[in-house]
Amino acid sequence: MAGEDEVTICRCEDVTMAEVLEAIRVHGARTLDELKRILRIGMGPCQGRTCLRLAAGVLARELGVPASEVMRELPRVRPPIVPVPIGHLVLLGTGGREPKGGGDP
Repeated sequence: MAGEDEVTICRCEDVTMAEVLEAIRVHGARTLDELKRILRIGMGPCQGRTCLRLAAGVLARELGVPASEVMRELPRVRPPIVPVPIGHLVLLGTGGREPKGGGDP
């Protein structure tokens, strides 16, 4: 069985508990936004729907504060809030027309 340090906190960015603890203890992260900048948690396809709560719990425990205090300062959300298919972005760049020579084979 995996030890606590091997537990995955962020599946999208493959961040472990050991990495979160290092960011807090060694690099001095004190907010979720700082953890996001150091480790990229919350920046994967799920946009932090799972990992931010887990990281907040670890951060609260390490700082000795309630999790609600840590969750009060969630990282800034930047669009897109939900994943966007790349094809939609291609169509935006072409004014809504299919690109020349494009399409599926």
